[in-house]
Order: sequence, then C-alpha cells, then structure tokens
Amino acid sequence: MSQMLTIALSKGRILEDTLPLLAAAGIEMLDDPEKSRKLIFTTSDPDVRILIVRATDVPTYVEQGAADLGVAGKDVLMEFGSQGLYEPLDLKIAKCKLMTAGPVGGAEPQGRLRVATKFVNVARRYYAEQGRQVEVIKLYGSMELAPLVGLADKIIDVVDTGNTLKANGLEPQELIATISSRLIVNKASMKMKHARLRALIDRLAAAVEQRNN
Repeated sequence: MSQMLTIALSKGRILEDTLPLLAAAGIEMLDDPEKSRKLIFTTSDPDVRILIVRATDVPTYVEQGAADLGVAGKDVLMEFGSQGLYEPLDLKIAKCKLMTAGPVGGAEPQGRLRVATKFVNVARRYYAEQGRQVEVIKLYGSMELAPLVGLADKIIDVVDTGNTLKANGLEPQELIATISSRLIVNKASMKMKHARLRALIDRLAAAVEQRNN
C-alpha cells in the first residue's frame, strides 16, 4: 500500500475552514480550488493529495478506501451512517444546528405528521424514538417551500443564522443535534498507515486547540 495520503474535502465552508488547520499541520494546496476545475490537488507535502468531492460523498470515498481520510459534517455522518469509519477528531468548524422548523405560531398538526427533508434517515430515527408516525418526504433543496405550499407540515434542516427560515415565515423548533465537522478515517488505512495518520491527526488536534484558545 502506497504511503501517499489522500484527503477528501468538499467545497464551501468546510473547505475554507479546513485549509487553515491543514496549513498549521504543514499541508497547503498548491492551486486555488476556487479558481481551478481540477478535482485532485497536489499539496506542499509530496505525499499528500486532496480530492474535492460533494459533501454527501465524502464518507463514501473514505469508507471505500478511495481516500484515507476526509472532513464531513456530523449531519452527513448521521444521515450516511459512519459505522465503517473512524471519527477521531471534532474539528469544531462549520458549526450549525440540525433542527425541525415549521410556520411561525403554527399549531402542532394532529395525526400523521408530514416532514420534508434531505435527512431522511435522521428524520425517521428521530420520530421513531418519539413513537410518532410520520411521512418523510425527500427533498434536495429549498426545504422552506414545503410548509408554505402544503407539501409538508414541518421540515428538518441545518440552521445557521435562521435568517432563511425567518424570511419564509418559518421558525426553528426542536433541536435534533448540534453539528460541526469531523475528521473521518478509513479503517484499513488506520492500520496500514498508522504512524503517518496518527502524526497528522495529532497535528490537526493541536491546530484545533490553538484555534479555539
């Protein structure tokens, strides 16, 4: 097995917040991912490369061994299921909340609840734990529309400032989980490349601690 380390990251807030931590650990991308169409990037460490993939695909790349490690939001890990991965470090970045939301001042619907979300597994588990019967409607975006046009009674989505909910006449209701991004590691890589990965995890942990002090 090659000693090259492959890291899977997703564009956007997670990438922006992860790059300074990697830089503190001695790993910097040689090209600007925002200005390049490339999906595989070399870094200042010749033995480390970075893949840019969709946020929801990061756990798959890591679990299947296409990447040794990656950074994924806890919301994605809760939905995907992370049994096949190690989750050694909370990077404490890209923080938000996974919540239910519904119309402001709306009465609690009677009978079977209709919930629109892209977090289908999370929604089913959450309401099963409460013993509630729900119909889960899978949407990929614009969740806020669903209660406004009668498609659903509530939504489950990540909430940062809450401004989008407010602008659409919705309010956050129940907190399901506090979310941040986690470092995830392939189990076989952890065995085969243990010394290299352990050293990188320790450097990242030190960078996280320094950032939060």
